[in-house]
Amino acid sequence: TRYGLERAKQAAAGLQQYSEQLMRAFLQQVPPGKYAAEDFLDGDGINDRPILIRVTLQVHRVRSQRPAPSKVVIADFSGSHPQVEGSVNAVAAITYSACFYVFRCLLAEDVPAAAGLMRPIEVRAPEGTIVNARPPAAVAGGNVETSQRIVDVLLRALALALPDRIPAAASGTMNNLTIGGMDPRTGQPFTYYETIAGGMGARPGKAGVSGIHTHMTNSMNTPAEALEYAYPLRVRAYSIRAGSGGRGKFHGGDGILREIEVLTDCDVTLLSDRRSRGPWGLAAGEDGTPGNAFLTRQDGTTEYLPAKASTRLRKGERITIETPGGGGWGH
Repeated sequence: TRYGLERAKQAAAGLQQYSEQLMRAFLQQVPPGKYAAEDFLDGDGINDRPILIRVTLQVHRVRSQRPAPSKVVIADFSGSHPQVEGSVNAVAAITYSACFYVFRCLLAEDVPAAAGLMRPIEVRAPEGTIVNARPPAAVAGGNVETSQRIVDVLLRALALALPDRIPAAASGTMNNLTIGGMDPRTGQPFTYYETIAGGMGARPGKAGVSGIHTHMTNSMNTPAEALEYAYPLRVRAYSIRAGSGGRGKFHGGDGILREIEVLTDCDVTLLSDRRSRGPWGLAAGEDGTPGNAFLTRQDGTTEYLPAKASTRLRKGERITIETPGGGGWGH
């Protein structure tokens, strides 16, 4: 109403062009060439076979003549694992979003999250694979877990081109924990869901941050007091998992230890990853410590919990989550 429709459209188009120009200017700093990397998910929750995610970044030389090439970078995920039976398949939009996130992070300026950023970048995700699943594939975990590994593999490839700009791998999992049952205080059903932070990867010139959400997640810490007030749960332990970050010239951030006791019978579901291999280090830095989870039963015995599992806890039993530390950087 204030400016008119045409001016609003012009402003929107200008924003896209501005974002595109910033990305093209940055990509001129990336050495042309092919940069390939791969990483794995532990499994899909049905079997433990590692699930490969592979990317090849083709960076074209940017010349001064006009018009500039339409696509400067091609991110090709050919060779990634076929879609799986479990729920860790990602749809094409998730893969595209992870690419958008990584390349936006590389820009030194706080640029708008506009689609123009991706105009110089083409994403190729073959249909029927873990990075572009088709119906009837289960995709719930693609958003919360596979997206993290797509970021990891992109950063690993970019580290070959920009070694002074790329951090080591962060925890690489959201550690999705869900607890549900009947609240004896109210007689009503309840559901608690939280993602638990881990260690950030070390960077060139700086250590990683401990106990923090990184990359494709934006959830925040739930204070123990708020959790215990709202749910029939008790936080028995909540601390930094000391020493879980990878060693190096710059140390990877440490993960978190979180132990929750249920005060009523509950169903518990865990959707996590980075159990069989820890987050990788860079420039000879060591890998971070993989994650872990276990149950403490009423008789005091402990029971290992797979990365992707559902189980039943009785009143007084506990679940302990130990999240991965980030990779280290440098000797």
